[in-house]
Amino acid sequence: MAKLYFRYGTMDSAKTLNLLAVAHNYRKQGKRCALMKPRLDTRFGAALIRSRSGLEAEADFLIDPDAPLPVDELAGLDCVLVDEAQFLSEALIDQLRDLTIDQNVPVICYGLRTDFQARLFPGSRRLFELADSIEEVKVTCYFCGKKAVFNLRMVDGAAVFDGPQIELGADEKYVPVCWRHYRAARDGEALG
Repeated sequence: MAKLYFRYGTMDSAKTLNLLAVAHNYRKQGKRCALMKPRLDTRFGAALIRSRSGLEAEADFLIDPDAPLPVDELAGLDCVLVDEAQFLSEALIDQLRDLTIDQNVPVICYGLRTDFQARLFPGSRRLFELADSIEEVKVTCYFCGKKAVFNLRMVDGAAVFDGPQIELGADEKYVPVCWRHYRAARDGEALG
C-alpha cells in the first residue's frame, strides 16, 4: 500500500529544493511523477515551482481549493509531489490520502507547519492527522543559529503579528526563528 508523507519545515528550510530533488530522482530512474501546487501560489508564475536556490520546474497540476483532484490523471503514476501543501483544504488532503489507498500512488506533501502567528494551517493540520510518515525539514534560526520552528513575518524590518494568514512572499517577508526569538519579537524586545 502506498503512503502519504508530510515533510514540513519553516520558511527557507529547503522544502521545495527537496521536492525538486525527489522529482529529479524519480524521473532519472524512468518513473512517472506529477508535481502539484495550489493555484493561489503565483509568486514565481502561475505554474512554476521554484526553490530559493534557483532550481525550478513546471507544475503538472494546479490545485484549486474547491475542485476535486484529477484522480483519473494521477492513477498509474509512481509518485505525486505536492508543494505548499499547507494551502490545501482539508477535503483535498483527504483526497490525497484516498489516492494512496485507491490508486496505490505514493503522495509526498511539502509545506509549512504553522503561520506567522504560530497557528497550524488547515492543510497542515489535516496532514498531521492523516500522514503515514511525518518528517521535519530543519533549518536554523536567522538570529542565533539554533533550530528554527517558527516563521516571523517582517514588514520594513519589524516583526508583525496581525494580518491575513496567507500573504505570499519569500525572503523579504519571512524569516525562520527559534522560540526564543519568536517570543522576543512578539513581546517587542530587540532581536539582534
